[in-house]
Amino acid sequence: MAASGNDEDPQVQEMEEEEEEETAGQEREMESEDEGEMGVEGTNEDDDEEDSSDDDKENEAEIQRLEEQLSINAYDYNCHVDLIKLLRQEGELVRLRRARQKMSELFPLTEEIWLDWLRDEMRVAEDEDDREKVCELFEKAIKDYICPEVWLEYSQYSIGGIGKPGGIDSARAIFESALTAVGLHITKGASIWEAYREFENVILQATQPPPGSIPTQEQQKALNSQMERIHTIFRRQLAIPSFAMETTYTEYEEWSEKPVPDTVVLNYKKALQQMEKSKPFEEALLVADSPKLAEYQSYIDYEMKEGDPARIQIIFERALSENCLVPDLWAKYTQYLDRQLKIKDMVLSAHERAVRNCPWTIGLWKNYLLALERHGSEHKTVSDTFDKAINAGFIQATDYVDIWQAYLDYLRRRVDFSKESSKELEELRSTYARALEYIKQDVEERFSESGDPSCTIMQNWARIEASHCKNIQKARELWDSIMTKGNAKYANMWLEYYNLERSHGDVQHCRKALHRAVQFTSDYPEHVCEVLLAFERVEGTLEDWDTAIQKMEVKLNRVNEQRAKVAEKEAQFAKQEEEKAEQRRKAKADKKAQKKAQKSGRAGEKHKAEEEEEEEDEWGVETDVHSGVTFQEQPRKKHKGEKDPSAMEGAEDAAMETEVGLHGRKSETPAAQKSRAVAAAAKQVQQVVHDSRKDNVTVFVSNLSFSLENLEEKLKEIFEGCGPVEQIRPIYKRGMFRGYCYVQFENQNSAAEALKLDRKEIEGRPMFVSPSVDKSKNPDFKVFKYSTSMEKHKIFISGLPFSCTKEQLEEMCKEHGIIKDIRLVTNRSGKPKGLAYVEFENDSQASGAVLKMDGMVFQDHTLKVAISNPPRRNLPEQPDTSKPQGSLIPRQVYGARGKGRTQLSLLPWSLHRQSVLETKAENGTVQGQLEKSGLEPLEAPALKPMSNADFSRMLLKK
Repeated sequence: MAASGNDEDPQVQEMEEEEEEETAGQEREMESEDEGEMGVEGTNEDDDEEDSSDDDKENEAEIQRLEEQLSINAYDYNCHVDLIKLLRQEGELVRLRRARQKMSELFPLTEEIWLDWLRDEMRVAEDEDDREKVCELFEKAIKDYICPEVWLEYSQYSIGGIGKPGGIDSARAIFESALTAVGLHITKGASIWEAYREFENVILQATQPPPGSIPTQEQQKALNSQMERIHTIFRRQLAIPSFAMETTYTEYEEWSEKPVPDTVVLNYKKALQQMEKSKPFEEALLVADSPKLAEYQSYIDYEMKEGDPARIQIIFERALSENCLVPDLWAKYTQYLDRQLKIKDMVLSAHERAVRNCPWTIGLWKNYLLALERHGSEHKTVSDTFDKAINAGFIQATDYVDIWQAYLDYLRRRVDFSKESSKELEELRSTYARALEYIKQDVEERFSESGDPSCTIMQNWARIEASHCKNIQKARELWDSIMTKGNAKYANMWLEYYNLERSHGDVQHCRKALHRAVQFTSDYPEHVCEVLLAFERVEGTLEDWDTAIQKMEVKLNRVNEQRAKVAEKEAQFAKQEEEKAEQRRKAKADKKAQKKAQKSGRAGEKHKAEEEEEEEDEWGVETDVHSGVTFQEQPRKKHKGEKDPSAMEGAEDAAMETEVGLHGRKSETPAAQKSRAVAAAAKQVQQVVHDSRKDNVTVFVSNLSFSLENLEEKLKEIFEGCGPVEQIRPIYKRGMFRGYCYVQFENQNSAAEALKLDRKEIEGRPMFVSPSVDKSKNPDFKVFKYSTSMEKHKIFISGLPFSCTKEQLEEMCKEHGIIKDIRLVTNRSGKPKGLAYVEFENDSQASGAVLKMDGMVFQDHTLKVAISNPPRRNLPEQPDTSKPQGSLIPRQVYGARGKGRTQLSLLPWSLHRQSVLETKAENGTVQGQLEKSGLEPLEAPALKPMSNADFSRMLLKK
């Protein structure tokens, strides 16, 4: 590595000759192998050439397509990357170099792209001019990011030039720059230090006199100087925390002829202590997945508290190399540099890299303009930076207004207003005019809005003209334009103009402005009238006062009339709504009376089982198999055109029954027999009560089809693959399967394995499998498996066609990064909703995908793409057990039959108490909550279906 250009060292020359001979021998062996292969495979040569020709044609066609696409959209990052890969594969060096240069002008390049480029250029560099170009390329590369690998490559490449005059000093300067940039890198900085010491050791060997000779005084001086240089490098490295500190210390002890000085040992121990403090953060980075933003944020906060500027800078640079598309991180870094270090080159470099990485962020551009002005940059540099900013492609119309205002503020600060006229003043005025034209044409056309509805730019221009330039006439013209843009109806706009006239105008124009304000203001006319009267009290005559009073009365009378009309319309609307509500209440009462009449006209007395079934349908009483709780259900809403269920039941009962003798029914239709069988089956099922003590071996299965046939057999067949199934408990309502059940296994491992079947499709519907958990004892338990917080590595896509498949979506997204998972969102029946989540390997890939994919058209559908930020799910409110016992009964919004809260509920109080205290909850009851609150649970007998006669006796019982 070290002495390729040193002709004075015979050992180095001998090593180079041996390497050349070895390389020549390897080339001869490779040529002989190629000849042998050609002899064996000569028959396939034509086929290989034909295949190669086809591949070349395909690659060339793809290269042309990518070049055309970049001519349309030069900011397509992935297109640049694909083009460079293809050109490198084809060996098109000239076109490859041009493609890389174009990309580097628009984007900072990653460490991998830079290393490929640099190694390609080093490989073809032949003369000194080529070496100079490679060095220039290295200088460009080290400005994008702090990349230890690039610095190491640069340092080693510089060693090749030590044979020319000044080459050694030049190489040392590059090594020193590398140490300044990445020498504090705890995990990768050691490689630079070691390379630097190797380089100096080679120089030391070249300085040694020939064996057996006595060094002259000059040689001894040079030898001592070189030894001291290596000592210094060792001591500097040992004073810096690094993962390889102990190894470096051992090497120094072996290399040094003298004991390690006490000061070096002391600095080494301090560095070790610092390393121990930083070690947890470094270890967190080592195990975390890219881009490790949270871990870097914690590390940055720690270093900021420690306060070492060099260490703060290196950790920021390390974080940004993996999170280059996070604007907040750039803003935090540049703010620190602006306020603490204040080193011009370092500050401006950071600002420039920030806007190149996140050009869509208006705040970074504004801070960059301020930094340029703060450090006294040339006017042309600031102007060029502003031109780049307005072409950066902001996402909001207001962003363009903000950047124009920031640039106008800069121009205003350049003007010397003590002079009546100057070049800077004319530039300021022309730029104001250009800004207004740009907002009117470009911004309004692009966003369908101006972004400046209050005309703040024009207001500031008017204030400058009136205050600094004493040109009140120009200010009035500008305010006329402001008012004609829809601002005349706002009182605050008129008062701004009035204050301007009050400060820089005259009484006549102040009065005129207030009179116009009274005439046109529609939001706060009373306030404008008060200001007019206050003005006339100070400045006006009696005639002016009378005129103001008349104008005020006319305006306020007109306003009051308008308000009265609006109030009348609102009252009429409220009356109409009340009438409609009354009609609905009346219709509801009529319907209730009709329903009672129909029920009272039913013939015959029913059999006990059918009577119980009727009462169950009447009151909506059902038993939850899981909780063992009988509860009351609201009646199903009747759809338009649907017959009354009770009337249908009465007709069916009348048709089923025949004459009844002393010994009961003579005969019974098949329909009645089926009804009896369903009721019996429902009673049979209700006898199975869930045992919450076995929740650990039970899973809850939902979203099953109500019409699923052979339910238990199918579920047993599916879940037996997870382990032995002890019991399957479907939940029924009125004899109908409700779409969910409990599967109980013999052991806990089987239940855990069953959870993996979540979302498995059964007859076209995704089956939901979740743990069996008593939510009354575990109120914070959530079955919902997906995150409800922002996921910066995941994107949310809406507007997809329903026919879109996972494979099509993956093909569309894979060019933006490495895809870890794709989830198409479906409804409960498994039908697609046109939504999807795509998870990338890191945040930067996801951010790049949002920039490139948002607004793209796929199968005639315009896609909307954003970073995944699901809304939080609304959790049910928990009962307040701190209240007295009576407060445990929740306020019932609807009565037993769905009536309003003010109507009488016909449900007996004993049933109220039972249903409240044994409220159905998923995977359990509120029994545990009562015990925790210290209240004695109310004892009530187990409920059974009751007949009308039973309810009558209960209500009339004293």
